[in-house]
Amino acid sequence: MESNVKLYSLPYSELKTYWLAAAFIAGNIILPQLCHLIPQGGMMLLPIYFFTLVGAYKFGWRVGLLTAVFSPLVNTALFGMPAAALLPVILLKSVLLAIAAGWAASHFRKASLPLLVGVVAFYQLLGGIGEWAITGSAASALQDIRLGLPGIAFQILGAYMLINFIIRK
Repeated sequence: MESNVKLYSLPYSELKTYWLAAAFIAGNIILPQLCHLIPQGGMMLLPIYFFTLVGAYKFGWRVGLLTAVFSPLVNTALFGMPAAALLPVILLKSVLLAIAAGWAASHFRKASLPLLVGVVAFYQLLGGIGEWAITGSAASALQDIRLGLPGIAFQILGAYMLINFIIRK
């Protein structure tokens, strides 16, 4: 089933790149708002990364990078979440995710659960090390793992289903 999925690497010169990025940014604005209705929903579900993963994996690192950078900035400007002090860490993790997802999709040309696990593990590990370096706090760096396991599972399973069954073409 995975081999029938079309994966793209759209260039910055195509308008479709920006339309898709705008759609994924909107998803990364709406999903966190819904998750924040649950106490600690943002910390547990890590929703700001979901559409970055899907966009970068399905449509390439450029769509992913646009989504990764603008989603947190727009969310902070509109809703104050994530807090401005957290933007460097969120942006670091988002950019790592976009690059890893875009690379994995273009290199392996399929969307499998093990590949998505690898992509998420990569951005969480390197992003956690970066967070530790930025904040000086190992506890902060481990928070996504400690509290965010449901969100990590949602990212992997949700992205797999969305890429392979919903936006196949």
